[in-house]
Amino acid sequence: MAHNQFKDSLDPLSSINRHTESQHQNTSKIRLLPRKATKKKKREEKTTLKYMRAAINRANSLGGLFSFRFIRNIKSMSSSTSQDFVSRPVIKKVFAKLQKEGDGAVVRRGISRSEQKLLDPFLMLDEFSVSPPAGFPDHPHRGFETVTYVLEGGITHQDFKGHKGTIYAGDVQWMTAGRGIIHSEMPEEEVNKGLQLWINLSSNEKMIEPNYQELSHSDIPKAEQNGVEVKVIAGESMGIQSPVYTRTPTMFLDFTLQPGAQIHQNVPESWNAFAYILESGEGGGVFSSSNSSPIPAHSVVVFGPGNDGVSVWNKSSSKQLRFVLIAGEPIGEPVVQYGPFVMNTQAEIDMTIEDYHYGKNGFEMAKYWRSQ
Repeated sequence: MAHNQFKDSLDPLSSINRHTESQHQNTSKIRLLPRKATKKKKREEKTTLKYMRAAINRANSLGGLFSFRFIRNIKSMSSSTSQDFVSRPVIKKVFAKLQKEGDGAVVRRGISRSEQKLLDPFLMLDEFSVSPPAGFPDHPHRGFETVTYVLEGGITHQDFKGHKGTIYAGDVQWMTAGRGIIHSEMPEEEVNKGLQLWINLSSNEKMIEPNYQELSHSDIPKAEQNGVEVKVIAGESMGIQSPVYTRTPTMFLDFTLQPGAQIHQNVPESWNAFAYILESGEGGGVFSSSNSSPIPAHSVVVFGPGNDGVSVWNKSSSKQLRFVLIAGEPIGEPVVQYGPFVMNTQAEIDMTIEDYHYGKNGFEMAKYWRSQ
């Protein structure tokens, strides 16, 4: 999903060339924030080990459903209600405008090239709305992960390795494209809405074998207190943690705040963080400071560095505030992107295009496979 689609062709390279308007190249080196060796950090490390053991046990209980090779654990912290909590500042706000994608689909592009520089390891966030016959037909990926979170309806996924299935409202598919995947993402009947997040992979993991983690809505941990509900897709909040393993350590939380509610969510000091607002009433979503101006729905809120985390208030008198809070550990490597391919150098991109064109090094079925 995202970036104009690679239409059916026996020459994969020609389909890349037909869609250069949505493709770009961005090379940037991102400096990691300094880490302080404090007692607080040591406590976090002990907590991380506890989360890792729990996640490993969860992975073992899933048996052969998913591949969990070389996956790193999520390192996040729980929400806080401390009077001394100091929120990260808001350094950028972006309203996600509608644009066409795929085959007749419409998306709101929340993260673009300019936000990538602030939000390593995140590459893109789309809020999509699609109905048949529109969709996201056969297209490739290499070098990163996609997280698809369905908010309404359902999306049927099919790939060239024989995987096929449908995820419905509240379900999550966490796909590691690795060395190469070709797949389709097509909607069920009626209107289908959701989010898709792209997460970069480090250079030593870009050429791993593709794999999946899928969670139904009933598998996603949930908690509620003081008018705040959270669904923990990745990471930890309110004392509960997700079973999802992340190669690039990531937090993905879906918050709903009732009128008058507030939340203070801790985020590891060195991580980059942003929020995307799904629903908000008049005067509703206030971020970072209780005196700040409200931010409307369909906006990305980029947070600057800070020690504690993020504070949010719902100041609407009648409507709930719903947003996702996403944070991750920066990779700090050069990023070169060409449409659905994300590598570290232009030479690697050139090789990826050649691999896709000639059907090799992970794209062996590129010329012959077609979704049904």
